[in-house]
Amino acid sequence: MRTIARSAVESAHRSLDQLGETPLWCDKERVLWWLDIEKPTLHRLDPATGQHDARAFETQFLGSLALAGHDEKLIATDLTLNRLAADGTLDPMLEVDAGLDNRLNDGRVDPSGRFWVGTMDNQLRRPNGKLYRIDADGTAHAMIDDIIVSNGIAFSPDGGTGYFTDTRRHISWRLTIDPDDGAIIGREVFADYSRTGDRPDGATIDAEGCLWQAFFAGSRIVRYAPDGRIDTVVEMPVTNPTCLCFGGPDFRTLYVTTARKFLSDNQLAAEPLAGSLLAVEGIGQGVAEHRFVFS
Repeated sequence: MRTIARSAVESAHRSLDQLGETPLWCDKERVLWWLDIEKPTLHRLDPATGQHDARAFETQFLGSLALAGHDEKLIATDLTLNRLAADGTLDPMLEVDAGLDNRLNDGRVDPSGRFWVGTMDNQLRRPNGKLYRIDADGTAHAMIDDIIVSNGIAFSPDGGTGYFTDTRRHISWRLTIDPDDGAIIGREVFADYSRTGDRPDGATIDAEGCLWQAFFAGSRIVRYAPDGRIDTVVEMPVTNPTCLCFGGPDFRTLYVTTARKFLSDNQLAAEPLAGSLLAVEGIGQGVAEHRFVFS
């Protein structure tokens, strides 16, 4: 197992995100997008020029983000999934979990163009959440229930394997998926941290089909081989790495969002990069994000 020291981690953009999340590299624009969920803001960074733009939203939470066709995006506001047009127009698509004290959280588009997104309990303790599959026609299908905090959604390059995490149950699952219709035909525990209380958070897949996952309150990122073996640990200079993606022209930059949430004043003073977008160069190679396909 290799260990990457925290000295290899750099600041890609200094920020004060309360809950930075969902970094996505757009290979068309060659820019990085990400969210601050709790200070609801959509960020855009062009690493080549350093140009940074931010758009605030009038909502309690931003929860999820995905690329879509025609330079559009999917973006979640509370329990509503919206279509964000290239001109900035925001159009609601659907709402889930109506009446529950939940919000939409982590999501990812699979290789067939379907969007998988989970909901979570705002009090972080009740199993009110679900994992949904959103099809091209905009219909939502509940795939897994009894979830506290949905997270860590990722897919193998062929789309036959999915990964899904409940951060507050401290468990990640490996899903066997029918790529044709998106049905889950198998589910098994991939990594179980229920005894230690570790909190696996956002995840991404690399070009070799290995899973990279951030550990909230764990100051690290790990890379799992498909058989569940950890072969790489990246030590982070912050307590709360939240999610990650590969980007750059050759997908060899690992971008990591971070959070200031739950940190004491002493911790914040000791972690000047908490809430910033971080980057690690040359430790792996990713693949392009899939785009949601509208029917």
